[in-house]
Amino acid sequence: MTSTMNHQQTRQPAGNSLNTKQMRRILASSFIGSAIEFYDFILYATAASIVFNHVFFSNVPPAVGLFASFGTLAVGYVARPLGGAIFGHFGDRIGRKGVLIVSMVMMGVATTAIGLLPTTAQIGLAAPILLVVLRIVQGLAVGGEWGGAMLVALEHAPAKRRGFAASFANMGGPAGAVLATLVVSAFSTLPDDAFLSWGWRIPFLLSLALIGIGLVIRLQVSETPLFLELENKAEKKKIPVVEVFTKYPKNLVLGTIAGMSSYTVQGLMTVWAVSYAVGAGVDRTGVLNVKAVGATLTIVAIWFAARLSDRYGRKPVMLWGMIAGAVLAYPIIWLLQTDTLWGFAIGLFLANGIIQGVIFGPFGAFVAELFPTRMRYTGASLTYQSASTLGAGFTPMIASGLVLAAGGELWLVALAWAVAFLVCAACVLATKEGKDRDLSGEMT
Repeated sequence: MTSTMNHQQTRQPAGNSLNTKQMRRILASSFIGSAIEFYDFILYATAASIVFNHVFFSNVPPAVGLFASFGTLAVGYVARPLGGAIFGHFGDRIGRKGVLIVSMVMMGVATTAIGLLPTTAQIGLAAPILLVVLRIVQGLAVGGEWGGAMLVALEHAPAKRRGFAASFANMGGPAGAVLATLVVSAFSTLPDDAFLSWGWRIPFLLSLALIGIGLVIRLQVSETPLFLELENKAEKKKIPVVEVFTKYPKNLVLGTIAGMSSYTVQGLMTVWAVSYAVGAGVDRTGVLNVKAVGATLTIVAIWFAARLSDRYGRKPVMLWGMIAGAVLAYPIIWLLQTDTLWGFAIGLFLANGIIQGVIFGPFGAFVAELFPTRMRYTGASLTYQSASTLGAGFTPMIASGLVLAAGGELWLVALAWAVAFLVCAACVLATKEGKDRDLSGEMT
């Protein structure tokens, strides 16, 4: 009797309002927790663009050092799907809340350790090796973060507001990027010697304070009602990752490729293009500040796109973003080739502020609605993290290689970008709209 009453009390609300004390706390937890985790993860990406090639790969030619730095960045993205599978398994078996606590602690420890890591000049080859190990830990941790943060919001929300609720985890990512970029930008005003010696370390060490704040908020959130309904069901005893690959491989593949679109933009414009612009002589601090403004615009676009997806569906909104991405690929790359701050700014605002935000807004609900509750954490995490690995993890390296292949020109980068977006759009068209699906049942 008590168990039944508890389950009844935790069912999704019948109304359409997110403006209740419980939902406000849940949405805040989703947003802030995701922002803190992605502060740590994106902080590394920023440092890989302008710091690590000087600190950990200073004994090789600059172009090779930058390539190696981007290689350590890619390692973290490779670890993300594995983190999604591991944390997703336990999130589907024992609950969403507990694994989110573990992922946050892991991220905080790894990020702080990077800030304390000796340089190659001090300890030799051990420095880049340890850097790679810590980046893998970061990748595992963030691999489990997004799926849990998104599902805690989505599975508590009224059915008519799922897209908007799920987007709070998506908005947390660029919010973390804004914070990370602004903090690095502030310290980048130091003289080069001071910045490369100790200034870059401070943003990593600040992670300790942020993780403490995140844990306090996250501990106050209850388990999701959809998960609690599975407590006594036999289906919950099955291995989630096996079911995802055997029963829903099509959804996994289509969702992954669709998600690569927004991450291709992120990898190109917030990592590779930052390095390209700074290398072309554009002011480093100005580039970082523009990047922060671009991430802020991404949050705004996510907000509106997610709300539109609750009204018109996930697919139409995402498709408009992908079409815009394919059409604007060449103009954005042309703007980047002006080697000016204004060119970089307009290109970044179009790419990340609008295109990525429009695609990313509905994406949380889009992938969650591809899988049933008993494997949703695993399925959504694998889809999202695989998309991030393929779309963003290797993009800076691929773009650098395409520039070399084109003799220093950027037209191959634009072509690859446009083609990738068209393929992603075809995959969205091949999925079924999930806006009105009953998430407590089986997916078809």
